[in-house]
Amino acid sequence: MLLLIVALQCVYAFVNFSSEEITVDSKALQLFQTEIDSLKLVELEKRKPKIYPFNPNFITDYKGYTLGMSSEEINRLLKFRAKDQWINSPKQFQQVTKVSDSVFNKISPYFKFPDWVTNPKPKKQYTKSFNTSKAKTEAEKIDLNTATAIQLQKVYGIGEAYSKRIINYRTKQNGFVSIIELNQVYGLKPETIEELKKSFSLKTPKTINEINLNTASKSQLVTVRFIDYEIAHNIIEYRTLHEGFDSFEDLIKVKDFPVKKIEIIKLYLRLN
Repeated sequence: MLLLIVALQCVYAFVNFSSEEITVDSKALQLFQTEIDSLKLVELEKRKPKIYPFNPNFITDYKGYTLGMSSEEINRLLKFRAKDQWINSPKQFQQVTKVSDSVFNKISPYFKFPDWVTNPKPKKQYTKSFNTSKAKTEAEKIDLNTATAIQLQKVYGIGEAYSKRIINYRTKQNGFVSIIELNQVYGLKPETIEELKKSFSLKTPKTINEINLNTASKSQLVTVRFIDYEIAHNIIEYRTLHEGFDSFEDLIKVKDFPVKKIEIIKLYLRLN
């Protein structure tokens, strides 16, 4: 519309209608063409897709395509993430994906990493880093699904607060399905979990009915922890397009899939 208005204004500027013979002002015509070209460039610039800051760890097939990445480059990233590895710098992103310099230079300024990656806190120095104990035999270990708060507090690093959180989590979930769920207990450190495993094991895991990932309906999928209706829809859409899932690692290719929860989600699924 703007170009049309300018065009009409300029027509009257360089065309003389005062006589029967129409004359054209070539200088004005050239100025008109320059103005039109300038407006075209502005309009094209406006139509270019805008890139907003994003975490490159969560690039999907579609996102990668819009950024100009090839399918091979996208697949390299997805395979890297399937191993539960994380991109922590622009340089590492290019090393993993082998993306071309032209694409890398265009998209890398928009990479946004978590604060703990870009501004890591200095590690505290301890004269005695951790009080490790000798692992007990399987027969000596206490069942995590029946352990009391007092028993849990005997583990180095677990006080009253953490023992309460572990038991509250266990109660809320009606028992642990797998010992890896300890990673879901807020604030519990990996080294503390490893120490806990020396004295505790899961002897009576919670019984669950695993759902077939390749045949499950949307209503079945939403019964799985961390899967809502939108993610269930995306899972079925991906499954339809790719004629099923070959492995659980394919789930990270599903749009908006909660990658950090995949180890827990896998506990509730089977492939056949």
